[in-house]
Amino acid sequence: MLWNSALVAIGGFFGAIARFGISNWIKQKYPSSFPLATLLVNLIGSFLLGYIIGKGWNDSWKLLFGTGFMGAFTTFSTFKLESMALYIHKQWKMFVLYLALSYILGLLLAFLGMKAASV
Repeated sequence: MLWNSALVAIGGFFGAIARFGISNWIKQKYPSSFPLATLLVNLIGSFLLGYIIGKGWNDSWKLLFGTGFMGAFTTFSTFKLESMALYIHKQWKMFVLYLALSYILGLLLAFLGMKAASV
């Protein structure tokens, strides 16, 4: 049990750092009022988590990379916060686009990740 917690913690540490670095790089390179950085990180994470699950790794690897790294790399709370900010500021087109892209592409990329893992 302690080992499992350590695997999640280690993966989470590196996942959070990766998200922070990639998000900041995207925000600097492509400044926008649209939450592009969170969208891209979450879409990358959807594909990678699908790939991890599709590979059928053992529980330790899934805890380290799936639960730990990908759990910290992707960010559901920031997605919700940014969605609400678009809603509150009545940016309806961006709000709907952000929700649609996040959910539809996220599911599609998770599916494609699982398929890619089985090849």
